[in-house]
Amino acid sequence: MDVDALLDAAALVLVLIGALLCLIAAIGLLRLRDVPTRLHAATKPQVLGLMLICTAIALSLRSWDVVAFLVPVVLIQLATAPLSAHMVGRQAYRNGTIDERALVADELRESRETPPAAGG
Repeated sequence: MDVDALLDAAALVLVLIGALLCLIAAIGLLRLRDVPTRLHAATKPQVLGLMLICTAIALSLRSWDVVAFLVPVVLIQLATAPLSAHMVGRQAYRNGTIDERALVADELRESRETPPAAGG
């Protein structure tokens, strides 16, 4: 078996696994009940799925230009997914749509009790 066929087979496997992870993330967004679990489903498997698909593209096309294009795509995804999940989670906490009994640690309780402009 030559190297090209082996790389193409590896790319196929990576695309399938990445697509499966992205599908699992989409199903998790629809099926899970509360905001924290939906955020987990939206970020973790989706980012890993994108990374696997980008790796498969790089293996399949075998070009450094493609790799140079895909690296910033993955880095931007790694930077923005946790930030957006954090902001959505914080807003859900402020709106009161998170079940506070399900929280293990509530680090934002003090900020809710004392308004930020109150000085104490």
